[in-house]
Amino acid sequence: MLHDTHGKPGQANRVKHPFGTDRVQTWLLAIIATGFMLIVLEQGRSFLLPLAIAILIFSLLTAAADSITRVRILGVSAPYWLSNIIVISVSALFILIIAGILAGQIDAFAAAAPHYAARVQEIVIDLFSWLGDDISAGLVDSVAEIDFGFHARWVAGSAGYGLTTVILIVIYIGFLMAERSHASRKFDRLFTSPRRAEVVRGVVQSIGSSIRRYILVKTIVSSLTGLLTYAALKSIGVDFAETWGLLAFLLNFIPNIGSIIASVLPTLASMVQFEIWTPVLVVFLGLGTLQFVIGNIVEPMLMGRTLNLSSFAIILSLTFWGAVWGIVGMFLAVPITVMLMIICAHVTPLRPLAVLLSADGEPPDNLPESSHLSPDHHEAG
Repeated sequence: MLHDTHGKPGQANRVKHPFGTDRVQTWLLAIIATGFMLIVLEQGRSFLLPLAIAILIFSLLTAAADSITRVRILGVSAPYWLSNIIVISVSALFILIIAGILAGQIDAFAAAAPHYAARVQEIVIDLFSWLGDDISAGLVDSVAEIDFGFHARWVAGSAGYGLTTVILIVIYIGFLMAERSHASRKFDRLFTSPRRAEVVRGVVQSIGSSIRRYILVKTIVSSLTGLLTYAALKSIGVDFAETWGLLAFLLNFIPNIGSIIASVLPTLASMVQFEIWTPVLVVFLGLGTLQFVIGNIVEPMLMGRTLNLSSFAIILSLTFWGAVWGIVGMFLAVPITVMLMIICAHVTPLRPLAVLLSADGEPPDNLPESSHLSPDHHEAG
């Protein structure tokens, strides 16, 4: 006997799908938006990269300027325009000093390139002589074909291109500083709800505070690393100690990988320079010990739980932003990941992603639970 399996009269049977239509559409839109974002990041790197650096430096400069205005001497504090001039002048002087050091070192390296080329050939002969005369001779010929002078000139040309980018970043920062006085009013007018404006402002302040503290601690630690590297290499007599110290300062901003590169490159340079192994071992062990102490003792002591980022998340971030924006993207990887984690921590549907990005499953939450943003969070007025 057949049974009537229809529901109430007038109602059509509906087939239930395992996944809701709205959810499928949401995931499809998210995939499309992610692909579009990747294309924009890749194709617009010449515009977006200087802008991202300018915004990051602007955040640091404004924090420094605010700190100067809070200092009172004889009951008088510096006005904002004076604090801005002081901060910009000190930053410009720092950039000029670095540019001067690099320019002098590039010229010295170009002059010493033939000597280093001959020394590299000797090392290749010593290391690969056991492979046979034919293979050793082939390797020597390959090394001899390397035009070290050309590569030195290429580095100089890249430095010139970098100088153009620096000028563009300085222009961006100047206009951002000029717009700073109107930023608060513009921010309030972006939202019709004062409550929503307050929540978003809190998230932005949380991001700025975390990133500024990270950059400040990283700058202090990197400066210490660069100075100690320079002092150690100078005392041993390694050529271009200024360059290696500056490189150690810059590479220390790249987590994990940077410290390894900052130790390996001077060691290889000392192998080329010295004919005995003693100074090479001293450079390798000395820089390795220095990087270990600073990276595992000094920096965690100063950093505390400022970031609380997962090490695996940092590696993934370095890989991704390195692929998208090159070496500069690796410098920006951690600040961008911090920003992403804080935003996800305060947007209810994205909070699981913040938990995955955090080291201990507790992402930074500087705002009250009631201030979390959600898609169905509506405010009156």
